[in-house]
Amino acid sequence: MSDPVVSEAEPRKGVPRTKRGERTRTALIGAAREVFERDGYLDAKISDISKAAGTAAGSFYTYFDSKEEIFAAVVEQVQEEMLHPHVRERTGVTDPRELIEAANREYLRSYKRNARLMAVFEEVSLINEDFRRLRIERGKAFAQRNAKMISELQESGRASADLDPMITAHALSVMVSRMAYLVFVQNQRIAFEKLVTTLTQLWVNALQLDSD
Repeated sequence: MSDPVVSEAEPRKGVPRTKRGERTRTALIGAAREVFERDGYLDAKISDISKAAGTAAGSFYTYFDSKEEIFAAVVEQVQEEMLHPHVRERTGVTDPRELIEAANREYLRSYKRNARLMAVFEEVSLINEDFRRLRIERGKAFAQRNAKMISELQESGRASADLDPMITAHALSVMVSRMAYLVFVQNQRIAFEKLVTTLTQLWVNALQLDSD
């Protein structure tokens, strides 16, 4: 239930017009992820990305203008998965507590799968202004989604009406995302199920969620 990505740093070049072009661009993005996760953003080289993709060096510039652009494309691949897990639609869960737990679980699983990339994204957001803004917009997107749910719970009398939905959503979203970073990037030893149940209980307590 928390914190992903579209901004000025998005790829500017068009979608390939041929299936071969699509395969080449997809291969470059996959190779870029491999290189970024292995070498970090600063040490990653376009030549290494092209080599890992099995393409000629010049092919890179057919699809991307810079290392920044292809990194944005890599992050964008993860964004939809993390921001729009469609938990309610896929599971049919409607109970608020169960929905919060399911959403937290999905987010944490996704973060764990993408932990190495998330670590690089955190690194880049500290040194690149475009990606810093991207990081902020990502947080806003999560908060807006969660604020909508909190407002709905307040309107139905299930959550405390005294809470500001947006501030509460930001606070709870940051809590989950930073705990994910602590556990999956900084390797703090917390059992996955314990992490899910604790974060969910903190959500429930914060919202003063009515159990009826």
